[in-house]
Amino acid sequence: MRELLAFLLVVPLAAAADLGSRLDHIIDSANALSHAFVGAQVVELSDGRVLYARNSERLFVPASNMKLFTTALALSRLGADYRLTTQIGAQVPIDAATGTLPGDLELVGGGDPSLSGREYPYRSHAAPGAVYSFSAIEEMADQLIARGLKRIDGNVVGDDSRYVWEPQPGGWSSDSATREYGAPVSALVLHDNTFALTLRPAEHAGGLARITLAPPFENFAIDNHVLTIDRGERKIEFYRTASGRELHIWGKLPRGDAGFREELAIGDPALYAAEVLRDALLRKGVAIRGEAVASHRFPDESTDTSPKLGVLLAERRSPPLLDLLQVVDKVSQNLHAEILLREVAVASGHVGSVEAGLEAMDDFLAGIGISKAGNMNADHQFTDGSGLSRATLVAPQAITKLLAYMNQNKYREQWFNLLPIGGEDGTLGSRFSGHPEARNIRAKTGTLDHVRAISGYVESPEHGRVAFSFLVNNFEGPGAGVTAILDQLALALLQ
Repeated sequence: MRELLAFLLVVPLAAAADLGSRLDHIIDSANALSHAFVGAQVVELSDGRVLYARNSERLFVPASNMKLFTTALALSRLGADYRLTTQIGAQVPIDAATGTLPGDLELVGGGDPSLSGREYPYRSHAAPGAVYSFSAIEEMADQLIARGLKRIDGNVVGDDSRYVWEPQPGGWSSDSATREYGAPVSALVLHDNTFALTLRPAEHAGGLARITLAPPFENFAIDNHVLTIDRGERKIEFYRTASGRELHIWGKLPRGDAGFREELAIGDPALYAAEVLRDALLRKGVAIRGEAVASHRFPDESTDTSPKLGVLLAERRSPPLLDLLQVVDKVSQNLHAEILLREVAVASGHVGSVEAGLEAMDDFLAGIGISKAGNMNADHQFTDGSGLSRATLVAPQAITKLLAYMNQNKYREQWFNLLPIGGEDGTLGSRFSGHPEARNIRAKTGTLDHVRAISGYVESPEHGRVAFSFLVNNFEGPGAGVTAILDQLALALLQ
């Protein structure tokens, strides 16, 4: 009997050692990681045994692996069926006899990120560019017409004061403010607070490149100095003024070029949404005396200034939270993650700020046993909810601890289904080519300059479900090589 017990103890220890040797070999023999900082942990979830660890207690920039924490917080605190609501109303009713609203029309953002053409639930083969749609605004404008609205004597106000106006969290680069991935955080979110600009060459050399926008709505001036050339390399540069109302574009575009497309951030989402609603109503025959204006809540306004409508005229509810979270993790949507961090704060009775959201995060993680900066052996230091900030730091052991906790959460299966599937969908859809076994990998990716990450679950034939986290910082050379190594590490868990 004693010999049998000794055998049963030796076999799992040997299996873990064999796995550790495979992972060490992949990392140590990779030229792309020769000067990189690598952290990892692999945990067998059936018994909590650590199968592999490398710098697992050290802090790393996680990039979008941060979204694991934000989506876990939102799902646990808000629940799978939670919905966000966008409202249109006023302080006084519409005059029934004339159809006149004798004041401002207020479009009040409730943090709903689904005001777009995006399909819910998530589909891996959704039409590209479908997000750029005004359908939600058009539907609410039709509700207003059905209420008898014919004239507005005041302004059309875009009100995003549900959340504090902090368009870029601390640690985001200045360049990100103009790009799709750094779209400003606002309680009013219209097609992800972005637009797509496409440049195509003119028919003849020397002519200015042709510009098209998606959606076809221009609320800013475009200063176009992109020249068409006979031959040569494409070179396009952008600059947007601090106000966000002027976009300067310059460079060269070869005559045979198929076209250049760039997704850019909208400067002031609340103002933009108000302008889109105003335009929709004008096209439907509503006379409007005033202009489109924005109403923000600034950080020094600490008292409750949440908008309160006297009369509700139109309303739209989001899909269930679970569908929204799936988009966050599958396609790694930064803005949506930031919104949900703030929504957790609001739902718990606090101000809708990044600071309050991170305080809710700290409280949530403390219950799991994950300590924050300022404590001995700190596991994390967060400054945003999406991971775009390079000041956000986390230890691999904190990620696997979160994954282990969510594996026991009441929303376990819903949580598991939020993550991209290896070789099948989301940010893992084009990876693991030639490895059908990668369907047993569910994981969140992370990408910044000199940062690559992948963390999630593997259904291991030897260890059952395991949680893993592989983080790489400060590598040299192309990121594609590091991504390939991370894929090797994940596949090694399936052997």
